[in-house]
Order: sequence, then C-alpha cells, then structure tokens
Amino acid sequence: MKAFFLLPLLACVLHTGQGMIYQRCELARVLQEKGLDGYAGYGLANWVCMAFHESSFNTDATHYDSDGSTDFGIFQINSRYWCQFGSERSSNICGIQCTELLTNDISADVACAKIVVTDSADGMGAWVAWRAYCQGRDLSQYLEGCYL
Repeated sequence: MKAFFLLPLLACVLHTGQGMIYQRCELARVLQEKGLDGYAGYGLANWVCMAFHESSFNTDATHYDSDGSTDFGIFQINSRYWCQFGSERSSNICGIQCTELLTNDISADVACAKIVVTDSADGMGAWVAWRAYCQGRDLSQYLEGCYL
C-alpha cells in the first residue's frame, strides 16, 4: 500500500516537467538556427515533420518501449543507444544523460540528433515516425507560413 502512495511522489522527483510544447513555426526557426536545415542532406521540413510525429513538438515527451528502453524529448531519442538513463544499460553514443533531452532548451536534442542521423546507417530512417509519415512525401505543410 505504501508503494501506491510513493510512486506518484517518486515520479515527481525524478521528472520535473521542465519542457514545453513548441508551435510549428517556432520550432522550425529554432531548428534552422541550430543548423538542422540541410544537415546530412535532410531539409528542415523533414526535421519538423519527424518531431511532430515523434513528440507532437513536446520537449518533455517520454515513451516507454516494450524492450525496456525509453524514448526522450522532442525527437524521442532512445536510451538503449544514444543517452544514459539511470543505471540502465546503454551505449550512450551521444554522451549525455537522457534527462537533458527533457528541457525547453533543445540544444542537447539537436546535438544528439545530428549524431544519430550521421552514425545510423539509415540516416533519418533511424526514426520510425520519419519513415512512416515523412519519408518521400510532400512536406511543404510543415514550413508553410513560417517565413524562414
């Protein structure tokens, strides 16, 4: 019974909810400023589309995968390979704590995404949502009206 009351408290302590939900054009501007437009051959609309379908532009998003790993942040970067989550086994290729991906400053997310897209043999295909919703499609709607 004690565990029932402690779990919500523990969740609050472990996850402080420091994130935000970007507006589409606001995120596009930030990603452009951080050098993602054309990075590794992918236009800005690809990154915006992927972020929309991975996290709905929510920097605080987490998803618990069936293999025991967790996806973090606006790009849903996975803890098994790219970041370290507690004592969970991880390759931590980006060399960061996964919780760094949950704040409104997406600098760590962008830096890690650049590593993912260049280190993965699939490029942006490393993201399931990009393959399912963005790859090979007209993505002009993701930048429409943004005046970049």
